[in-house]
Amino acid sequence: MAESYLSLSREDRLEALGVAATASGRPIHLLEKDIWVVWAIDALFSADFGKHLVFKGGTSLSKAYNVIGRFSEDIDVTYDVRELIPELVGGDAPVPKSNAQADKWRAAIDVKLPAWVKDKALTAINKHSAATGVDVKVSVEGTNTYIDYDPLAKGKGYVAPRVKLEFGARSTGEPCEQREITCDASRHLPDLEFPTARPKVMLPKRTFWEKATAVHVYCAQGEEGDRYSRHWHDLVRLDDAGYAQEALDDRALAQAVAEFKGKFFREKDKNGARVDYAAAVSGGLKLVPNAEALKSLEADYEKMADDGILLDDAELFSTLIERCADLERRANAPK
Repeated sequence: MAESYLSLSREDRLEALGVAATASGRPIHLLEKDIWVVWAIDALFSADFGKHLVFKGGTSLSKAYNVIGRFSEDIDVTYDVRELIPELVGGDAPVPKSNAQADKWRAAIDVKLPAWVKDKALTAINKHSAATGVDVKVSVEGTNTYIDYDPLAKGKGYVAPRVKLEFGARSTGEPCEQREITCDASRHLPDLEFPTARPKVMLPKRTFWEKATAVHVYCAQGEEGDRYSRHWHDLVRLDDAGYAQEALDDRALAQAVAEFKGKFFREKDKNGARVDYAAAVSGGLKLVPNAEALKSLEADYEKMADDGILLDDAELFSTLIERCADLERRANAPK
C-alpha cells in the first residue's frame, strides 16, 4: 500500500518534491501548492453539499482538462443559486427576467452566501483538515476562504503559500461534468499517495465565454493589468485545444452567458456607457486593449514568467495579442 505524502515528515516531503521537480522541470513551490489546491478541491466536493458546487475558471482548465500549461493557483467555485435562494429563483430558469429582479437576487445572495461560506464551507474544510491530519490555517473573508500552509520552498514572491477559494452563487455553473483531479507530482512519485478529487467542472466552452466577456470589459475600461494577463493566455490555449471554436459555434451558450452577465455584472466603459454583452457575443467582441493597457498587461505577464507560473507554456506577450486579434476577427465574422 502506498504511503501518504501528507503523512511524511517535512524533510521527506521536501525530498520527494525535489525528485518530482527534477523529473518534471517544475519548481518545488508550485508542485507543493498544487497539492494543496487538489486537497482543497477534495475537501469541498467530498462534503455533503459538494453535489451543488461547480469548479470553474483557469484552475479548472489546468487541472480538469489539461488545456493550459501555466500554473493556476486560485480555486473558483459556484454554489448553485437555486440551492442558496430557492425562495426567489425556483423552476429551471436561473436568470432574472429584469434588472430589478437581478438586484433582488443579488441582495439576497450578498447576505446568504457569506453566511453559507462561514457555516458550511469553512466547517467542511476544517473537518477535512482534521481527517487528513494536516496543519493548515483556514480563514474566511466575506465569500473567500483562505488556506495558509507552511511552505517547503519559496519562489520569487508572485505565488503565495496560500490557497484562495472564491465562491460565487449567481448561476448554476452549467453546462458541467464530473472530472478526475490529481496532483502534478503524483505521476513522478508512484510510490506515494497524493490527494485526488472528483468535482463537477464547468465545460471549457462556457469558460471561454466567461473569460472572453471579462476581457471585453477590460478592453472597454482600460484598467490596470495586475494578475490579469493570464486571461489572454488562457483564451489562446482554449483556441489551441479547439474549445474556442466550439464556443464560437454555440450561439445559444454565447447568448446565455451574455444574458447572465448583463443582469449580474452590469459594467460601464471608460466613457460611462453601458457595456453591451449581447453585442459582444454577436459581432462586437473586443479582445485587444489600448496601448497603455497593453503595457500594464505585459508587465504582469513578465512577472508570471519570472516566477515560473507559465511553466513550459511561455511565449512572447506580443504573440498572445496577435493570436487574440485573430480570435477576435473570427468571433466577429458574420455567421
